[in-house]
Amino acid sequence: MKLAHFFRHLALSLFMLASVSLAFAQERGTADEAKAMAENGLAHIKAVGPDKAFADFSEKEGKWHNKDLYIFAVKFDGTVVAQGANKALIGKNLMDLKDPDGKFFIKEMIELGKAKGTGWVDYSYTDPQTKKFAPKSSYVARVPGYEGILGVGIYKK
Repeated sequence: MKLAHFFRHLALSLFMLASVSLAFAQERGTADEAKAMAENGLAHIKAVGPDKAFADFSEKEGKWHNKDLYIFAVKFDGTVVAQGANKALIGKNLMDLKDPDGKFFIKEMIELGKAKGTGWVDYSYTDPQTKKFAPKSSYVARVPGYEGILGVGIYKK
């Protein structure tokens, strides 16, 4: 009887662990969700203006957060004007920020926005779930009528 109880307990524990792992994995945003959030962000800027929209994007909770997705915005000079994950970055110039491989990814995002309007930039960034550098890709879009870009990033699986 004790052995049967042990195996039931073990099976239940393994099921719960698998469920937690599955729920944890589902907290990641997809490329389609990131692109849609960026497009919705552009529409919000058009509706309420850049200053109000950037303040909205920088709030920790609410509409502009989905799973691990959030909006960031950067002026063409490299100054952060919105940051949904870390308000302390607002006002900082990140033009010379490099990933561990030496890639100036903010500069690349700005250049992409200027040249093509929209697209994806791949780089490495600290994953808040693992606290380690991980491959990341951000969908970037130039903000019409504004000298800057907005973006939404995903961690690649």
